[in-house]
Amino acid sequence: MKLDIIRDEVIVAYDRINGFVHHTSLIKSHTLSELISGQVFLKCENEQVTGSFKARGSLNKILSINEKERSQGMITASTGNHALGFSRALALTNTKGTVFLPNKASEAKVKALSHFPVDLERYGDDSLSTELYAKENAKSTNSIWMSPYNDLQVIAGQGTIGVEILQEIENVDAVLATVGGGGLISGVGGYMKSVLPNIEVIGCQPENSPEMTLSLEAGEIVDLPEFIETLSDGSAGGIEPNAITFSICQEIIDKSILVSENEIKEGIRHIFHFHKKVIEGAAGVAVASLQKNIDHFKGKTVVIILCGSNIESKKFVDIVNEN
Repeated sequence: MKLDIIRDEVIVAYDRINGFVHHTSLIKSHTLSELISGQVFLKCENEQVTGSFKARGSLNKILSINEKERSQGMITASTGNHALGFSRALALTNTKGTVFLPNKASEAKVKALSHFPVDLERYGDDSLSTELYAKENAKSTNSIWMSPYNDLQVIAGQGTIGVEILQEIENVDAVLATVGGGGLISGVGGYMKSVLPNIEVIGCQPENSPEMTLSLEAGEIVDLPEFIETLSDGSAGGIEPNAITFSICQEIIDKSILVSENEIKEGIRHIFHFHKKVIEGAAGVAVASLQKNIDHFKGKTVVIILCGSNIESKKFVDIVNEN
């Protein structure tokens, strides 16, 4: 997909959802800046409504379709953050919908969903099997299917983060984003690369769920035979066959970084101890990716997207209290 198509869709999305989501803060991290002898900025989507960047893409998708289509009802699948964004968008537009969640979805995220008027159903042990089942359910019930990432309008909504970043910093050498299905990095990376062709787009993943990284290396979508637990539950799972995000990621991702579970914990601890901010595992992945590759980012201006804050309280407390 041509980057100018993504750019144009992102610009439309920005005007469409502006006023319904937070223009989140972009703060300089003095500790991480010192670490690389450069400048590191944190894009705080952990402070977004619903606690995640996912509020953007869901709302843009729903606002992009007409009332007749909405009246058919909407269906999606999610490990939690997309479900929260989707549910809020349904409430704002008075639309009925259903969320399918994996059996192992974070209880903190499921509990948050209870505050919205949305139906919840569980199916499968991983996000990909849940997505495929929910997609078939939408087809059989003539409902509108909303992919968590395999949709241009969802991608464009996430890409509005890039608009906000470049409103505050004119020149960025690299942007780091955690990758699951690729919706976030496709939108943000696609938009920023269309404006700054030389920017380095870094895809960050946990070692326990590296599907996009393996797929990029193989030149085709790769599905791992078994699901392995990871703190980065928001990015965990496979990629839908023929997902448009895969070809976009092939075009825009310049470097992929994998981090361990202990490195993710350290990323979470760093942001809490030095910035007093709560971030979830997926956000910790992006922080850890910079910490693991100090020399690569030496002297550069870098933006790390803190993609969310939805983490179970006990898990968070245990992580920050570890020695």
